[in-house]
Amino acid sequence: MPGRRRNLIAAAFVAVAATPAWALEFRSVAENAAVLYDAPSVRARKLYVVNRGYPVEVVVVVEGWIKVRDASGELTWIESKFLADKRTVMVKVPLAQIHQSADDSAPVVFQAQQNVILELVDVTSGGWLRVKHRDGQSGFVKVTQVWGA
Repeated sequence: MPGRRRNLIAAAFVAVAATPAWALEFRSVAENAAVLYDAPSVRARKLYVVNRGYPVEVVVVVEGWIKVRDASGELTWIESKFLADKRTVMVKVPLAQIHQSADDSAPVVFQAQQNVILELVDVTSGGWLRVKHRDGQSGFVKVTQVWGA
């Protein structure tokens, strides 16, 4: 039974050390390139690299590491120092329409292709987000056209 007791203690430690993110919490990658791993260790298998601004959903926070979900739904680990509180969204449709105001009939300011990263400026009512492109253009996009909000 000593092995069973050790396993229970280890399980209790993990339960206390890991803090789940109950509400949807999103962050973005803060570095030009950050590695996503299959476990919370630099010795774990490297899965892929993501660029600055890439939005991720926080799932679990463990000292120094964050388990995240990406736009494809995959769960991976990233060192917490590589994430920023800055919010971004990624276009998930072939071509998103960015309007002058939060209205389908408003003029289109610009269009953004699939996988383009936009800064999230504000969440408005009615399923719209105020976003800004890195070149300075801003407007409103339907929340259904992006991931990360």
